[in-house]
Amino acid sequence: MADDILSTIIGKPTGTTVVTVERGQLDLFATAVKDPSPVYRDPRAAAEAGLAGIPAPPTYPFVMEHFGAYPELQREGGVISNPMGEVLGPLMAKGGIILHGEQEFTYVRPVFAGDVLVGEGKVVDAYQKESKGKTMTFIVVETAWSDDATGEPVCTSRMNIIHRV
Repeated sequence: MADDILSTIIGKPTGTTVVTVERGQLDLFATAVKDPSPVYRDPRAAAEAGLAGIPAPPTYPFVMEHFGAYPELQREGGVISNPMGEVLGPLMAKGGIILHGEQEFTYVRPVFAGDVLVGEGKVVDAYQKESKGKTMTFIVVETAWSDDATGEPVCTSRMNIIHRV
């Protein structure tokens, strides 16, 4: 896929997701990533740690679009096209594999159990590199999460998806 085609998806939205951050999901996630800290499970431990509530583990925003995104919470008039499908479909038609490259989280404040957050995703970069005679396509997607009630920013999740032929 030529760089000029990739440049056409930069800035395209990948969707808006409204999620409710649930205490049980935070506990399951902390267990899955093998973090035994009681602050992710017990409100007393969180309070003793000086936190306003049970916080999400640091990498939790990676799964937020899939945990607590109930249909009745979603906004009307979502994204019509899916730039990820537009790019990944033709790439996968050539064969190869899709890899999760890197992941980065930037916090304004912690994510807490009970938060209702709005995630606005978009493609922020897309490019190709040659490596050992193979073409690798990089697609960088960023989701900015804000508090649904106040509109204030909470955190940003940025990930790199790689297609390797």
